[in-house]
Amino acid sequence: MISKQAKQRMRDLAARYPVARSAVMPALYIAQQEEGYITSAGLQAVAEAIGLTVGDVESVATFYTMYYQQQPGKKVIKVCTSISCYLRNCDALVDHLEKRLGIKRGETTADGNFTLLTAECLASCGTAPVLQVNDEFVENVTPDMADALVDEWERELQDVGTRFIASSETEQSSTGTRFIASSETEQSSTRTRFIASLQARANTQGIIKICQN
Repeated sequence: MISKQAKQRMRDLAARYPVARSAVMPALYIAQQEEGYITSAGLQAVAEAIGLTVGDVESVATFYTMYYQQQPGKKVIKVCTSISCYLRNCDALVDHLEKRLGIKRGETTADGNFTLLTAECLASCGTAPVLQVNDEFVENVTPDMADALVDEWERELQDVGTRFIASSETEQSSTGTRFIASSETEQSSTRTRFIASLQARANTQGIIKICQN
């Protein structure tokens, strides 16, 4: 179900463009934010807001890989496979993640936690190989780094689930809501520091290797 507020945001977007159909991509993002992926209701809402047919909207939604056609996992991992990343062994990284997660590219784990995708270019050629998780960049990724990241994401998802259950059982008040928001903010900060430390270690190892050569 697409909310009235989301539909109004789509109409407001369309009004900002000389040609309304130019708003189709940001409008699709709004639809995806509402339901997690592009549903038939989302296609219909975008078509009505912009004045296109559902077929026109669907042709855009199915052309670009950033629009999901089915419910993705809580963590969407996109590995870049463009030429720069290819030369830095991105295929080996994808194979490693497939084995670690027990899925193939384009699939989602049975528990709904991870979706593994490949992307043609993530515009970070100087730090290849690179991946995104929920649109957050991780650069100079090695298989060891990938394992450490998956370990961290698994702990994060487990912690979120535990907090949600505990909060639901013990407190339904606004205090509980504030506690969850605070925990998620702290968790995001911890994740950022964790990724930064991994990347710093990878960069240091690269410098040492250059000096040895």
